Amino acid sequence: MSTPRGSGPADDRASPIGVIFDMDGVLVDSGHAHYLSWRRLAEERGMRPMDEAEFKSSFGGRSAEIIARWFGERRNEIVKSMDERKEAIYRELIRGQVPAMPGAVELVAALHAADIRIAVGSSGPPENIDLVCDEMGLRPYLSAIVTGMDVQRGKPDPQVFLLAAEQMGTRPTDTVVIEDAPLGVEAAKRAGMRCIALTSSHPGDVLHAADEIVTGLAEIGVDRVRRMLSR
Repeated sequence: MSTPRGSGPADDRASPIGVIFDMDGVLVDSGHAHYLSWRRLAEERGMRPMDEAEFKSSFGGRSAEIIARWFGERRNEIVKSMDERKEAIYRELIRGQVPAMPGAVELVAALHAADIRIAVGSSGPPENIDLVCDEMGLRPYLSAIVTGMDVQRGKPDPQVFLLAAEQMGTRPTDTVVIEDAPLGVEAAKRAGMRCIALTSSHPGDVLHAADEIVTGLAEIGVDRVRRMLSR
């Protein structure tokens, strides 16, 4: 999903600004459902399920990379099959009861009302993103959606955020990323963007590379986003 790029006004103060939301752990409290889906996949295939510490260390990465790391599987066809099954299990777990993060819809609506462009930039598959956006009613607010299918390199590579900003028509220096994982924070900083880290999945001490750290989305608002970009 994309919108035409802005016309690039000469006055930098008139340049559009944007916010890119990661999906898992930021817009939706999906960690437990993802953990359960990885465990069920492992059980179905007779493999050792990853424990919670292993899961947390990989949260935010691409599924193919997680499968290679924790299951030792690198054959493309098998990885693809495992990935698709895992994500199907995840959607079964959350369909009809998407666990929206407190304040997520309200924040997105407030930013949109203030003419701030909004995108989702996630390593997840489009089916997951579509399910969440539709059930949370987010789609009318979004200028761009970038999923794991749109990029060749997962976080901490900045590709997902750079592509989202390009589709929104905002420059990296005029874009704020909201993330919850160290890999995502690193990707945002490598993209040349400001980053707000949410401590929904990791403690603040491992998110120290972010420009600001918050404990809830209610702490973020239009004024805070604009202030960050005016520094």
